[in-house]
Amino acid sequence: MQITITSSFWLFLLILLLALQLFLVLILIIKPVLRYLVGQQISDFVGKLLSDKYTQNLMEVWPAGKRISVLNILENGFRAQSGKIITRPLGSPKHFPGFDNLMFAPHLMTRLSLPESAQLNMQVTIGPKADKPMVINIPIMIGAMAYGIALSEEAKRALARAAKTLQTSTCSGEGPFLPEERTEAGKYTLQISRWAWGARTQEQIDSADMLEVQMGQGADMGAVSVEAVEFQGRAQELSGLAPDEPAISFPAPPGIQKQSDWPSFMKSLRKRSNGIPIALKLMATGHLEDDLAAAIHLGFDAIIIDGAQGGSHATTPIKQDDFGIPSLFALIRAVRFLDKQGVRDRVSLIVAGGYFTPGECLKAIALGADAIYMATVPLLSLTHNQVSKVIPWEPPTTLVFYDSPAKTKLDIDQAATSVVNTITSMVLEMEEGMRSLGKTSLKELNADDLVALDSLSAEVTGVKRIY
Repeated sequence: MQITITSSFWLFLLILLLALQLFLVLILIIKPVLRYLVGQQISDFVGKLLSDKYTQNLMEVWPAGKRISVLNILENGFRAQSGKIITRPLGSPKHFPGFDNLMFAPHLMTRLSLPESAQLNMQVTIGPKADKPMVINIPIMIGAMAYGIALSEEAKRALARAAKTLQTSTCSGEGPFLPEERTEAGKYTLQISRWAWGARTQEQIDSADMLEVQMGQGADMGAVSVEAVEFQGRAQELSGLAPDEPAISFPAPPGIQKQSDWPSFMKSLRKRSNGIPIALKLMATGHLEDDLAAAIHLGFDAIIIDGAQGGSHATTPIKQDDFGIPSLFALIRAVRFLDKQGVRDRVSLIVAGGYFTPGECLKAIALGADAIYMATVPLLSLTHNQVSKVIPWEPPTTLVFYDSPAKTKLDIDQAATSVVNTITSMVLEMEEGMRSLGKTSLKELNADDLVALDSLSAEVTGVKRIY
């Protein structure tokens, strides 16, 4: 078939060529002017930079920036703007001593690694001496993230759905009970929290596989408040609060007014629990052994120790940066104390706070942890492949927070799949590490599977040094 080029095409081409010529002419005329103007501005700027008094010089921010970080400047700006307490999402930016200076030490000639086909036991039993222990198929549990106070219904449902697929537990967190989350979940941990709704109803307790009494977490403890405007909607309805009533936490769960209330509180909770494990969640502090002694005396079936790296949402910088002790130190102190008290066979130890890699998780288990609570990793996984819905104008986490208009944009199925993929990948890496060590079960891991690169890590953990 013959193609005919019409006269309109030639006219269009002629106009395009004329426009191109005009553009080139303008560039030739304007370029020297632009160079002169830009050069003049740069010259003036550099001149002022090198001649202005230091107190009037823009570069005074350079030495100031050496003394105070950009984060400090930003947060002090928030304080200057509002005159109120400021809160951060996702925990402290500080880098605490951790697991980096511990390395696995497999035997190469005296013990063979396992073949790819070797069957590994990754199952964990939480509260082994409880009447109804909670059994999970992997050592990673989805940690406490509160509905309403932090996360949206969409995010909580996605996490619950992922946990069911992974055959592990998800935790309600300290927010109001969300029925849809329980429906989506398989194994479910219900938090007995420090809020007005924290005692929970008997029906809610009956739906749980474990109870978790929350006395603190990695970056938070004590009384805090959430303004009513941040809590409006269904979460406030489920909480039982009035529409304009702020949510204010207590120093301890409802029913605990003084230390002497603990025995009767635990007796009542044990009766209500119908045999499922009861765990205690603590912020790890310098008084950790005292807290653990009280927990053992009260008969808790599991202890959840949250280190200073914990990523609590909307807590103050002072609690995130200046309270608690690092997760590695908390783990070692807890293991040694529980061993000394002779209760390791009946009290499960779950660790949390800053566990981001398969290696960190496997090292924690080798050092004595039974399971790891993860929150930040699954939280960030929720938004995988969905961040384009909010960036560049909003951070990805606006897809998951309760008080965000963008929360309804989160695709629950896609979010759940991303969490499943992330944690599945991490467990597969942990399995590869176990095969390399020649271990078929998590219970076979121990501190002899590690070496320390520095004296501090060796001293803290009791692991032998490499020199």
